[in-house]
Order: sequence, then structure tokens, then C-alpha cells
Amino acid sequence: MRHRYGPLPDQFADLSVPAGGGPFPVAVLLHGGFWRERHTLELMEPLARDLVGRGWAPWNVEFRRVGEVSGGGYPLTLEDVAAGIDLLAALDAPLDLDRVVAIGHSAGGQLGLWAAARRDPAVRPAAVAAQAGVLDLRAAERDPDGEAAIAIFLGGPAADVPERYADASPIERLPIGVPQLLVHGDADVRVPVDTSRRYAEAARVAGDEVELVVRPGEDHFVHLDPAGGAWADVVRWLGRFGARG
Repeated sequence: MRHRYGPLPDQFADLSVPAGGGPFPVAVLLHGGFWRERHTLELMEPLARDLVGRGWAPWNVEFRRVGEVSGGGYPLTLEDVAAGIDLLAALDAPLDLDRVVAIGHSAGGQLGLWAAARRDPAVRPAAVAAQAGVLDLRAAERDPDGEAAIAIFLGGPAADVPERYADASPIERLPIGVPQLLVHGDADVRVPVDTSRRYAEAARVAGDEVELVVRPGEDHFVHLDPAGGAWADVVRWLGRFGARG
């Protein structure tokens, strides 16, 4: 069922609830696409369908993204993600809001960790799984082989808007304060696996509980296949919060 958290076209989220009485743990799904408007929450729909069968209530969140039509970017995209997650508190549905886990692919990993690091939200994720997450925006913006999407999303390079990078980049928000899973393929050419390795080391030093899984020979998009091993790693980790494997 679709729910709106704001009046604009991209301010909505789709909720699916398993059969039974609940209350059910909630998986907040945050799609990737380097925050660009041509990529939508449809990317996460196969994972949402899989989660329902495992006893989870997926909350697949759309948000304003960079582009002339969607009109997102910093800070609007972040504000939408916050509002979308907080709407869970107002829904008339059998949801266990003590077991809300954010699962984000690529840029969605950045969004999930940013959401968990918020101060005094209505709903805070109790854990975050980042699938090939963009976890260090300042380093990604400096990478000459990387995407220009970082500076476009944040409205400039780090030298010009350092406060935006400090606010949005997960590695600069440490400690996040919740358990985290990082799954990353070592053949990923869009978001290099060293991003997750560096983040995991820094998060542990900061006191966070972090599990890092490196998938040999796998690329950036295997995470969207519910039949794949990368998703199986997420499902295994979700078991501690109530998923049925």
C-alpha cells in the first residue's frame, strides 16, 4: 500500500505487510542510483517481495532526487528520507518499531546510515545494512575515476561546501551507534570495495559494531538479486532481528 509523507510527487513509500497478526519487524529500503532522478524505488521491489515472505514488513521509500523534475539534492533528499522513515510512527499497521532496520544499496547505503545517525528522530533504525554503500563522500568526490554525482548531489566539491560533506557523509558521522552490516563485491568498479573497508575500520575504532562481508569477484549490482549470495548475507544478518531464513 502506498503512503504519502509529503505533497510532492516523489514523497511516498510503499508498505507491504506479511500475513498474520504481527507486529512485524520493518525493513526500510533505500534505493541507489547516485541520487539521480532516473533511478527509482523499483530497484528495491524484488528485495521487498522477498522480505515479505520472510516475515518482514518492507517500507520501500521514494524521495526527491537530483534532476529538473524530481528537484532533490542536498538537503532535500535527506529531509525526505527522514520524513519517510518517521511516518512509520503514524501508520495504522502491525509494525514493531523497535525492530526497524534500514537496508540501502549504493547511495541508499549512505542514506540509511545518515538516517540512523540523526538526533532525536521519531523513528530511528535499530541497525543498518549497506550494500556497496557510498560511505565516504569526501573521498569519493576526490577520486578521479569516480562519479561526478557526489558534487552534484551536495551542490559543490568538498572544498566549497565542507559542512555539507560533514553532515551527509557516514564516515564523518561516526559513531552511528547501531549495529551495521557492510556487503561489498571486490569487483565493484562503481563504488570500490576499499570504501567499505576503510569505513569498517573507522567505525570500529569509533566504537560501532560493524560486520564487513567482501564478496569475491562480484560487482555493484548483484545486491539487487534476491536469489544471489550477497542478498543471502543480508538475510542471514537480519535473522538476529527476527527474519525467517
